[in-house]
Amino acid sequence: MEAAADTLRLYPDPLCGKLRETVAGLHGVTSDRVFFGNGSDEILALCTRAFVEDDGSIGFFDPSYSLYRTLAQIRNAKIQAIALDADCAWPAPDPETADLFLLTNPNAPSGRLYPEAQVEDFCRRARGVVVIDEAYVDFAAAHCMDLAQRLPNVLVMRSLSKSYSLAGLRAGYAVGNPDLIAALFKIKDSYNVNRLTQAAALAALRDQAHMLDNVRRIKATRQKLAAELTAMGFQVHPSEANFLWVKPARPAAQRLYELLKDRKILVRYFPGTGTGEHLRITIGNEEQTERLLAALRAPELDNSTPMS
Repeated sequence: MEAAADTLRLYPDPLCGKLRETVAGLHGVTSDRVFFGNGSDEILALCTRAFVEDDGSIGFFDPSYSLYRTLAQIRNAKIQAIALDADCAWPAPDPETADLFLLTNPNAPSGRLYPEAQVEDFCRRARGVVVIDEAYVDFAAAHCMDLAQRLPNVLVMRSLSKSYSLAGLRAGYAVGNPDLIAALFKIKDSYNVNRLTQAAALAALRDQAHMLDNVRRIKATRQKLAAELTAMGFQVHPSEANFLWVKPARPAAQRLYELLKDRKILVRYFPGTGTGEHLRITIGNEEQTERLLAALRAPELDNSTPMS
């Protein structure tokens, strides 16, 4: 970082050359298959501009990452939201009509991982571009990165926000067909990733041992928290991400969210059919996890105790 600070008078590399070479080495591809962005959100926004015409359509699962709908609305695109059931199981979607399909795997907010065979069949039938958003995949048992090499219409996206615990850095990348990558380069801002972010991201990507150790700690805490919540009466969905999707018995999800917020413990609540009965709990460190569990054991929050 000192080296980067000494050169802040200079513009950053507009092509993120060292980063792309490093990512290419990690995934066994050439650097012309890699695009680096100012977080995954920038890449998603660029995809909606590069691969969707003004009268085009954008598809995604519902529930999924809420930004997908927002980006589609910004582009004034036709929205094809495919409803998921309560377990967020694979819905056997028909992708024929979407110009761009945004697929989170593992899914958010459920943490469910869709098998590569299902995803590949979907991508092969898709008429447009499919972006497989693997923001949480380092916590999962499998991934779909090889589809970015084998299929011409697929981009696989990764983030440094989750497994690297660098959400404040704003760094993400996409891997895919060189023609798709070139389309993103055509429309990106000249210097979309600043010099400090490039330096820090490069150091993080080169230290895979630290990332993997971070992932192991988070997965161990995930397992512990899932067991504790299950013992308290929560319905805990299997998760391949750095969060748990849970349904409390009582109090209801929204009320529990509010009670925890009053104690300055923040979890995610998503109002609406199919999501309004659940909370998404991000896996924190041990101290944060114990604080959450202690709060849930309080008589007024105890999930196993009827509320007056």
